[in-house]
Amino acid sequence: MGSGQVTSSSVSFDFQGKHVTVAGLGVSGVPAARVLHGLGARVTVVNDGDDERARAQAAELEALGVTVRLGDGATLPEGTELIVTAPGWKPDKPLFTAAREAGVPVWGDVELAWRLRGPDAAPWLAVTGTNGKTTTVQMLASILKAAGLRTAAVGNIGVSLLDAVTGEEDHDVLAVELSSYQLHWAPSLRAHSAAVLNLAPDHLDWHGSMEAYAADKGRVYEGNQVACVYNADATGKPSTEDLVREADVEEGCRAIGFTLGTPGPSQLGVVEGILVDRAFVENRQKNAQELAEVSDIDPPAPHNIANALAAAALARAYGVPAAAVRDGLRAFTPDAHRIAHVADVDGVAYVDDSKATNTHATEASLAAYDSIVWIAGGLAKGATFDELVTGAAERLRGAVLIGADRALIREALARHAPEVPVVDLDRTDTGAMLQAVQEAQRLARPGDTVLLAPACASMDMFTNYNKRGDAFAEAVRELGA
Repeated sequence: MGSGQVTSSSVSFDFQGKHVTVAGLGVSGVPAARVLHGLGARVTVVNDGDDERARAQAAELEALGVTVRLGDGATLPEGTELIVTAPGWKPDKPLFTAAREAGVPVWGDVELAWRLRGPDAAPWLAVTGTNGKTTTVQMLASILKAAGLRTAAVGNIGVSLLDAVTGEEDHDVLAVELSSYQLHWAPSLRAHSAAVLNLAPDHLDWHGSMEAYAADKGRVYEGNQVACVYNADATGKPSTEDLVREADVEEGCRAIGFTLGTPGPSQLGVVEGILVDRAFVENRQKNAQELAEVSDIDPPAPHNIANALAAAALARAYGVPAAAVRDGLRAFTPDAHRIAHVADVDGVAYVDDSKATNTHATEASLAAYDSIVWIAGGLAKGATFDELVTGAAERLRGAVLIGADRALIREALARHAPEVPVVDLDRTDTGAMLQAVQEAQRLARPGDTVLLAPACASMDMFTNYNKRGDAFAEAVRELGA
């Protein structure tokens, strides 16, 4: 790469002496600037913020010879020939308007990583969707490792794709999590196989509409070589199957569905507690291959079984044997704050699903239990809760509401579940969680589940969803003590 000339099977770009602007510091901008500088590009980094962290990152890059401009991410630097942007920068920012007018291409960090792949690079098995991406990618990586393959879970999961592509470690295949933001800025990406797990309204302020959001998710299917994996149980328009139909794929690429029911040909599904494959078997009209038991999945909640089926489909598309699917799922341990059992206190289970920051994730969480005291609330991000409450009403023993936008959930409960007792905590300090858990304990009966599944973002009260989940777990431990 020392020449600055990068070539792949589909695209090439000579970075030597080119003036490249990197939009945004942070987890993607800093490695992008370093890599581009190493390829001989003249790099300028622009950043909206000018805080202490940004100044520290700027100092590191300036020591390499990179130009950094803090406090002005709107102006296009003179002579820019390419922009590489952090994925979260919105397409309507003035910088990108200026780029379009000047005919300057804009790539994301994923696009850059894709173009930096060598001719013998590891193929990508890509996963996107509104919810479940991280868990599915981690399950997939665990299955691939169980098959003896050199792999890593990378991308939106927090491990830079640039580091994976340019690092010294060799991989046979990569399990790649991709957000809608990343896909928007990755027009050349062509995965071996890809899955869209589900689609629900999210990040619409960024994309502008549900149609635009779905279209960006659907980009993950473009140019797929072996399998486009979709959710056969999904309802609504567009569905993940609709996105498969619209995709321009390579000759011979197949549509592979996954379902929590009995699978048809070219699908994976569940039969009497067994995960089965009717897609990657001989004579799939009549035959099926057992892959694993539902009890091999932790936790065996319906949405998590769906995640496991999607991961299994991608692994099978890559040629992984059935035994590795079982072994990989058994070896997988979910991250914290994802429908995690904290403790049982006086016959009541306490479950932390703080990661359920939107209504779609919370709907899946509520569906996993029969009798629930629901702790919910936070920043609604424009969401409405009528459909969520209507679907869960019969399962609710009670509800405890916290956070800035709790009134929206309270009003939905009053409309659609008026018989459910509701505790409305008029406080947004972090200590509210202890009171919320105490109130939930008062409402719960033996056999119930107290479920933190907020359906909202956490930043009104907590730094992030991890801190919110930690506060819940600590409060439960105080009950037990």
